[in-house]
Amino acid sequence: MSYDHRVDSLPRVKMADVARTAGVSVATVSKVVNGRYGVSQRTLERVQEVIADLGYEASLGARSLRSFRTNVLGILVAEFEPFSAELLKGAGAAVMATGYELLAYSGGGGSAEVGWERRYLSRLSGTLIDGAIIVTPTVVEARPGVPVVAVDPHAGPTGLPTVDSDNLAGAVLATRHLLELGHRRIAFLGGRPDLASARLRDQGFRSAMADAGVPVDETLVGMGDYRRGTSQEPARALLDRPDRPTAVFAANDLSALAVLDVARDLGLRVPTDLSVIGFDNVPESALSSPPLTTVAQPLQAMGAAALVLLVDLIAGNDVPNHRRLPTELVPRASTAPPRTDD
Repeated sequence: MSYDHRVDSLPRVKMADVARTAGVSVATVSKVVNGRYGVSQRTLERVQEVIADLGYEASLGARSLRSFRTNVLGILVAEFEPFSAELLKGAGAAVMATGYELLAYSGGGGSAEVGWERRYLSRLSGTLIDGAIIVTPTVVEARPGVPVVAVDPHAGPTGLPTVDSDNLAGAVLATRHLLELGHRRIAFLGGRPDLASARLRDQGFRSAMADAGVPVDETLVGMGDYRRGTSQEPARALLDRPDRPTAVFAANDLSALAVLDVARDLGLRVPTDLSVIGFDNVPESALSSPPLTTVAQPLQAMGAAALVLLVDLIAGNDVPNHRRLPTELVPRASTAPPRTDD
């Protein structure tokens, strides 16, 4: 015997089904679902019992048309990757105390498409969500009447309520860590030049090097686009040379993991031959071999903060225009003093 596991093999329970099973009118079911008066306690309990038994759930669209509210918040991302996944965990934990539900949405367009957040908001706002958290938006603006909070926007803080972390201070921490270990020939594998966070990390690297009186070798500065795949080639260019660096600061953990991949391919031992530090502290950083020293952004706290800001914004409360959370160094096994013969 074969079974059809398609979703459409289970028809949606309708209000009429609830009414028929409970032996009441559709109008009575509607009153119960929408919390209106005019239903006896006995009937109310009977209808609620049938709703639970049948698994009836009013559609978001219908709920919106009746009340102009859906009680659903959106978290919109260009793509699901470790950074956005950690933000989502934080927002998901925070939403439980608010009475709202949370919808995570990605249109699959990829982060290279400028203006993706406009399209996503256009599809979801008004009938599906009451407001949105937008993660690393390319264009920081919202449709009229749609409350929006931005997390780590490309251009940095602007007119919308924004949550980010202290990227500049975090990059200084990372670079100072390598300097204090005794490294002087330090490479920097940067992120996306269109992101304010990436520019701040570059600035922090250069600031710490200047403060230590160590000149930056521009041939040891590469661009990895914040992705593990696209970081492989620039990481190889930094490491496959006779005057290779003794340490690499990669602007995010995915880029740092690519450095570890390339070092392994080249037969370099980490941290004996090469120290590597990343930025973000996504879960993968602790699981790498060796575990990756990194700078932690409080990603889950950032997601939670954005959720709380959005709820306050919808409620009409005064909210801060910008929340910046601190970063901290997380030392692990991928960094050590340079070899004495280097």
